[in-house]
Amino acid sequence: MKYLITGGSGFIGSHLISSIVNKADKVIVLDNLLTGSKKNIEKFLKLDNFEFQSHDIQNHYEVSEKVDYVIHLASCASPLAYTKYPINTLKSGSIGTINALGIARKFDSKFLLSSTSEVYGDPQVSPQGEDYWGNVNPTGPRSMYDESKRFAEAATQAYVSEYDLNASIIRIFNTYGENMQLNDGRVVTNFIVQALNNDDITVYGDGLQTRSFSYVEDTVNGLLLALNHPKSDIFNIGNDNEMSIKDLATMIIKLTNSDSKLIYKDLPVDDPMQRKPDLTKSKEVLGYQPTVDIEIGLSKTIEWIKKTLNNIV
Repeated sequence: MKYLITGGSGFIGSHLISSIVNKADKVIVLDNLLTGSKKNIEKFLKLDNFEFQSHDIQNHYEVSEKVDYVIHLASCASPLAYTKYPINTLKSGSIGTINALGIARKFDSKFLLSSTSEVYGDPQVSPQGEDYWGNVNPTGPRSMYDESKRFAEAATQAYVSEYDLNASIIRIFNTYGENMQLNDGRVVTNFIVQALNNDDITVYGDGLQTRSFSYVEDTVNGLLLALNHPKSDIFNIGNDNEMSIKDLATMIIKLTNSDSKLIYKDLPVDDPMQRKPDLTKSKEVLGYQPTVDIEIGLSKTIEWIKKTLNNIV
């Protein structure tokens, strides 16, 4: 089987490649390296069945050979990145998605869109099921990311209805693990880096807002299950173990044996108070089941970040 992956040198993309490259006939990665890194895919570059193209999917790309799967991961995905590159983020979700869908249509490939729990906005129901329409501010400070993914979902559904494309959408909930950018502003990396440096840990708001954290191995397993699902559908992928941001910070301090203290700052505008996926559909239809305990996943991530910081120094 041949795979085309946009944004494949990013955090989740690099783990996906690790899962499929030994069984694939070919893996083609398109990435503009805006937020991805060649370091993440360095070990694959010499493989005969791996090809990297420095290309932005917002621009037309002519694929010279039939691909069986098109996986659209390309997008800024962290608050710092999509705030810094708002137009690029909007284009990757709109023009980039249309271009990726066009490739899948040309070859009748299975298409998978990497969407996000951000399409639920600041949810008024919990847990959030796939049938929930969300509570999104279309002009707020997170709108460039939220709306790019909402457009991407609408475009995917349009290709399903108009061209009978076999396409699925996964809504990924807070994922963490090795190969994250340490300065991308995500809460797990922020807390771990601060804890390892014995700096004060910055908690926004009262820290009682909740998230459901998924180790990247579980997220990739869910992605592959959705990719191999025979019908077009929408699935939540993540972990349904909900915890407060304050509890996360306390756990990371414990796991790092840190002397860090918690300090509190004002909550950013439109920061969701609650995120918890309803995984009923994913479990029943896909057989999806996250298995990595939060302490185990965090411990692995801490060790990787510790090594990365040592290399930087």
